Amino acid sequence: TNARGFKLNARNGNSYAIFNGEFRMPIFRYIFPRKQSNFVRNFQIIGFFDMGSAWEGLNPFNEQSPLNTWEGKGNNVSIKVNYFRDPIIFGYGTGIRTLLFGYMIRLDYAWGVETRVVQEPRLHFSIGMDF
Repeated sequence: TNARGFKLNARNGNSYAIFNGEFRMPIFRYIFPRKQSNFVRNFQIIGFFDMGSAWEGLNPFNEQSPLNTWEGKGNNVSIKVNYFRDPIIFGYGTGIRTLLFGYMIRLDYAWGVETRVVQEPRLHFSIGMDF
């Protein structure tokens, strides 16, 4: 899965590591304990933190990594630029989850952090059986 707060494939490679932590609170279950509606009974407010990386080779901090290298080719000129980007990204935010027509749906609002810079917030919507 992608780290919330980023576009899909913000990091990619043949090796990866990811951590997802969520705190879910079923608020309507406490307010309306006898309500029979699946939508209300399963409605949750969450806070989350995602952290991960993907890289080529053995070392995610390799300076020759495709993450840190950009190549441009023109008619008579070829340019190769090396710059450092932190391979580890993380995102944090809040969201809601519930059950609708038998499917779990979620809506998350997340900020991504890449190379110690907070990105513009992104809205993520997902439908699935379980997550």
